[in-house]
Amino acid sequence: MQHTPLRSHKQSGMINGNFRGKDIISFDQFAAEDLHILFDLAQHMKQIVVNNKTSHLLEGMLVSLLFFEPSSRTFTSFAAAVKRLGGQTLEMQNPEIVSSVNKGESFEDTIRVLEAYSNAIVLRHRIVGSAQQAADAAEFSPVINAGDGNNEHPTQTLLDLYTLYEKFGRLDNLTGLLAGDCLNSRAIHSLIRGLSLFPNNTIYLLSPQQLRLAGDDLVSLSARGIKLVEIRSEKEIPQQADFWYWTRVQKERFASREEYLQGLKETVVVTPELLRTYAKSEMILMDPLPRVDSVDPAVDSDERAVFLRSQIRNGLYTRMALLALVLGRA
Repeated sequence: MQHTPLRSHKQSGMINGNFRGKDIISFDQFAAEDLHILFDLAQHMKQIVVNNKTSHLLEGMLVSLLFFEPSSRTFTSFAAAVKRLGGQTLEMQNPEIVSSVNKGESFEDTIRVLEAYSNAIVLRHRIVGSAQQAADAAEFSPVINAGDGNNEHPTQTLLDLYTLYEKFGRLDNLTGLLAGDCLNSRAIHSLIRGLSLFPNNTIYLLSPQQLRLAGDDLVSLSARGIKLVEIRSEKEIPQQADFWYWTRVQKERFASREEYLQGLKETVVVTPELLRTYAKSEMILMDPLPRVDSVDPAVDSDERAVFLRSQIRNGLYTRMALLALVLGRA
């Protein structure tokens, strides 16, 4: 059996306006121009979904979804993205239990097996660096990072930035509040990287002392030109913020239940009162979900809360666009 032409174009590194065959491992691969390419296509994908159109863009393509960690939105949105474009998925969740990983098969061999069957691999793993490890093992099929430990979640950031772009028409000169588990949230880490591509953005970081952004990360991310300001309580929330981005305390990253409960105890929860007191009328409230002691359900009726409205839907549109671009069909 011969490999398809796409498989001979497996590439790594910066996007540089050409997504075809590229591993998508880190948001550091993106430039502002790459985002505009993807956002333009995402708008087209949105019309396909909203109008229930039939698409054959990925007809004949098979994408493997390999998830070593639990997921609902990322897993199902990738599955829906492939199928909305006429492709098929090979789905494997909890491979430590249901695959030859349980027999001792190496991670690299698992990746090589799946690339023999599919045109691309979407990977989520609990270990930092696993996405790059998979990309190094895969010779032909591009690997898309769907979250590696507390490191990065680049496709989450694509949908987050698209949500901001839809609302404000720009990604520069924004003031944002990122709150919750700044230490462990890969969505926060990636979002700061994404916003640093654009000038004059200021981000306030609100979290308990033990969940603050690691010192090295604070220094390295600040060096990208984005202004990061750590605050200690809700009383310091800037009332001019364009958006709030709330995250849960990530229980799975803690060594003990006691440490987790302590972090949870000191975390600020978004309530209608918090919004009334500190949020302006034209801001938006985002949450990468799942919502666990992060946002009070009483907030859901507020039009500024977009996490169950546009934000979650944008995950489908941006992943459809990304897959079409990486697989050379757009």
